[in-house]
Amino acid sequence: MKNVVLSADGDRTVYAVPSEVADNLAEYCMAFCSQWLPTSPHAKQYRIGGAFCFNESDFIAYLNEWVFPDRQSKPIENLGWIGFDEPLPDPYKDCPQFNF
Repeated sequence: MKNVVLSADGDRTVYAVPSEVADNLAEYCMAFCSQWLPTSPHAKQYRIGGAFCFNESDFIAYLNEWVFPDRQSKPIENLGWIGFDEPLPDPYKDCPQFNF
């Protein structure tokens, strides 16, 4: 498991995720957004009026339920609001990041 920092235009939260996700974070996040959300019958609760409504915790639930059920991702620490041009605090400054 490795740490990543996720957000959805709000607080940034550190999550422990499988190494494969951390090493390819953008690819997993984009697969969630562009493949799973629009097509999976399990994602219909996120499709509202022709748009998607979700946040980073929904991505974590997707990983836990459908991609890595044997290696559960979990929140580590809510870092609060951090501007996108501001550095992350130690020890998370080098963690992969994604904003949904």
